[in-house]
Amino acid sequence: MQNKHLALAVLVTAVWGLNFPITKLGLVGIDPLLLTALRFTLAALPWVFFVRRPAVAMKWLVAYGLIFGVAMWALINLGIELGVPPGTAALLIQFSAFFTLGWGVLLFREQLSVGQILGVGLAAVGLIGIIASSPGEATTLGYGLLLVSAFSWSVGNVIIKQSKVREMFAFVVWASLFPPLPLLLLTWLAHGAAPFTALVTHVQWPTVFSLLFQVYAATHFCYWGWNLLLREYPVSKVAPLSLLIPVFGVTGSMLLLGHRVDISEGISIALILSALAVGLVKWRRPSPPTPRVDPEIHR
Repeated sequence: MQNKHLALAVLVTAVWGLNFPITKLGLVGIDPLLLTALRFTLAALPWVFFVRRPAVAMKWLVAYGLIFGVAMWALINLGIELGVPPGTAALLIQFSAFFTLGWGVLLFREQLSVGQILGVGLAAVGLIGIIASSPGEATTLGYGLLLVSAFSWSVGNVIIKQSKVREMFAFVVWASLFPPLPLLLLTWLAHGAAPFTALVTHVQWPTVFSLLFQVYAATHFCYWGWNLLLREYPVSKVAPLSLLIPVFGVTGSMLLLGHRVDISEGISIALILSALAVGLVKWRRPSPPTPRVDPEIHR
């Protein structure tokens, strides 16, 4: 991977990781489904009037919009609302890396290297350790929602690959048109008018900041950057980079929310970092030695 693309990947994962604790700040004053609906409304409008629709079939825009708006980020917000700590949420979503590697093998006939297979094993141990050492406040339903969102992210990665989209920013903007209406409807069905009334009467600056960060940093910038990487490199090469997200997520939770990392959690984070390093190493089989020719033979 080129240095500029590696730097982009690190920046994208840092913003995505910080997005988890920043989302927690926003959820203090707004319903999680409504927050997600507003996020994608602002991600789409007014930009669709200025950005030309990408040259892909409408089905890809609809599918991707519903996947990463409803099936992914809405479930992440619900999981955090149900008690999953933001740092743990950032870790659970990384199971998408394992799902994506599997899709790469099944659909695109990509070959996994020894390092990637070993990295998956180390990451699995690290993620399990993080979950095991996390506070007991999170509900089983919250954990389940995060795992479903991780699977949804992997499906979104496949959609990007299958659609062969080139105009990445336009794709993100136009796909963002489709999540708001289902999310607004789900909000109304679940809670009636109360969340909408509370939005008007109890809006707070942390909520506004959280929403703007989610729209312009975590959606516009991050999805443009991530999808650009998926366009330029194999799925199995890009997926392990997402393992950096929980590192930034846990660090952000410590700085913004006062989250403390104990020894077992620290060991698990170290395992995840090791998994990332191992997964990115190009394991090459040693070349057979070149036979040495004795010059005396040819005399």
